[in-house]
Amino acid sequence: MANLIRYLAATLLLGTLVIVPTFSRAGDGGGVVFELRTYTTHDGRLPALEARFRDHTMALFEKHGMRNIGYWIPLDKPNTLIYIIAHESAAAIQQNWKAFIADPAWQTVARESQKDGQILIEGGIVSQVMSATDYSPIR
Repeated sequence: MANLIRYLAATLLLGTLVIVPTFSRAGDGGGVVFELRTYTTHDGRLPALEARFRDHTMALFEKHGMRNIGYWIPLDKPNTLIYIIAHESAAAIQQNWKAFIADPAWQTVARESQKDGQILIEGGIVSQVMSATDYSPIR
């Protein structure tokens, strides 16, 4: 993992980002699957969402078996957060999310982060589960 972090830091400094850890493909017997999630916030609420992820959510994801892969803000959609997490298998997704949502720490964080108003618009979460292809650098 330390080598991956050094590699990512080096590629970011060079202006490119290539993620190259090796995972087994979900189609090869139930290996790692990736979840691409897009969150759309109310105007002005993206900083609250980012603080929640930075300060709490990412660690809680790891606690519940969801590996953080990357987080992005689209240049043309400044009220949007896009991220990818990895689950050990397709079967683990539902279990991981159920444990995460039931975690009292998450419930407190969610409540506290929204004391100034809802962060996400209605229907503001889109999720896509993916497996890496056999020719993908991340598989």
